[in-house]
Amino acid sequence: MTRDAKLRWGSIIVIGYIMAAFVWWALLLFKKNHIAFEAQYRAGFYEMLAQGLVENEGQYRQSDLYKMLFTTYRKQMFMIIGEGCVFVLSLILGVWFIHNGYRKEVAAGRQRRNFLLSITHELKSPIAGIQLAVETLLKRDLPREKSLPLLQSSLRETTRLKNLVNDLLLSAKLESAYQLHIEPLNLAELAAGIVEDFRIRYPKAGFEFEAPDELPLFSGDRSGLTSVVQNLVENAVKYSPEPAQVRVALSAQPGALHIEVADSGIGIPDREKSRIFDKFYRIGNEDTRQTKGTGLGLYIVDQIVKAHGGSISVRDHQPAGSVFLILLPLK
Repeated sequence: MTRDAKLRWGSIIVIGYIMAAFVWWALLLFKKNHIAFEAQYRAGFYEMLAQGLVENEGQYRQSDLYKMLFTTYRKQMFMIIGEGCVFVLSLILGVWFIHNGYRKEVAAGRQRRNFLLSITHELKSPIAGIQLAVETLLKRDLPREKSLPLLQSSLRETTRLKNLVNDLLLSAKLESAYQLHIEPLNLAELAAGIVEDFRIRYPKAGFEFEAPDELPLFSGDRSGLTSVVQNLVENAVKYSPEPAQVRVALSAQPGALHIEVADSGIGIPDREKSRIFDKFYRIGNEDTRQTKGTGLGLYIVDQIVKAHGGSISVRDHQPAGSVFLILLPLK
């Protein structure tokens, strides 16, 4: 039995015991209250009967003494019921808060574990590639046509490390001191440049770019929006079978600009769509996952878009893949 299962069954047993004790306590109080009422009822009746104030129980039940006793008895019954309801409500709320806190703690622990696993892989792979290239160049006197691919590979891995560090720094800033540097931007030119860079990086992939000839200028943060488009296109390539097919489209709507990034990859299950923007969250098992990444990309995208007052959504692409749609309001 797993640790979670043991805790779950332990909680069920404890809660069951508390509820059983509560039911026993409530029944005992009801019984004692009823016994006390019966004793007071009999004592009052016999006292009034001895004094000649009543002749039978029917007359006694019309007396002020009986009405006072019955009112007290009913108030005590309501008090027991009220205290019982408060107890049950408190128990339910307590169990809910404990369970919710436990779930958050488990999720945080899983998140930390996934992050350590992913960041270890992301650091180890480029470092090993750079080390191998440098050792090869040091041990052998290679001609330029043979050394150039090694240098280019080292440069790519260095760029990958730089992007990783930038993502880590940016994610930290987004939680505390991130400030937008607003300037007029031509988002069509910005996105077109990014798509062109990806064409060079991934020559086997197919990239399609669409934008109207005249797109309104947008006041926003250049580096932040660049990171948004780069992360979405990077994910589109990463999670698509070769050769990846990626479409980036910009359009103007009344009062807003739309950025759409579509791919024909593996897609995102419906149950995961609400979680993919969480920090460090990645679909699948970190121990067996083949794709690279730290789970920061979509978190950064979501936070930067929100910082611009916009929104981002994801839907299925037909026949396969995903479509990310960003809405940025024009100010």
